[in-house]
Amino acid sequence: MSDFKRYFADPQRAEAPSAAELDALVARFPWFAPARIARVKASGAKDAQLAVTAPWRAQSALEAEAPDRTAFTDFSAEDIIDRFLCEEDLRIVAGEGDADDEVVTEARLDDDDEVVSEELAEIYLAQGLRDRAAAIYRKLSLLNPEKSVYFAALIDKLENNN
Repeated sequence: MSDFKRYFADPQRAEAPSAAELDALVARFPWFAPARIARVKASGAKDAQLAVTAPWRAQSALEAEAPDRTAFTDFSAEDIIDRFLCEEDLRIVAGEGDADDEVVTEARLDDDDEVVSEELAEIYLAQGLRDRAAAIYRKLSLLNPEKSVYFAALIDKLENNN
């Protein structure tokens, strides 16, 4: 990999090309904005073409300052968690007294709850139970509002063919 490719692939790790090399690269490829940005960063001189196109292009990673790498390694995950837990205002603590609602950890099915599905409605239709099928389609319409138009058409079809 050439020095230019290595530099533009990871400018934080590779050694920057010299000003003469950047001038030669810009002369050969005047449209290549990263080379212009690297040249401006190396020489400190302004580039007229970059100034014109700056409002329409996103900020280049070459223009950004390198992050302080020690800031990422100074604290371990445990240190960050401990510091968070030491903040008094950030804890969520249950209030005194009994809980108002019972905590439910398992799903409960009552005898009143009816399992609804399109297959069940089709079974009811095959058995000639149009009212039950229409009721299932109404429940499905409420449970699946994105398909309510579809279920409304089925309900209308059932009610008009009686």
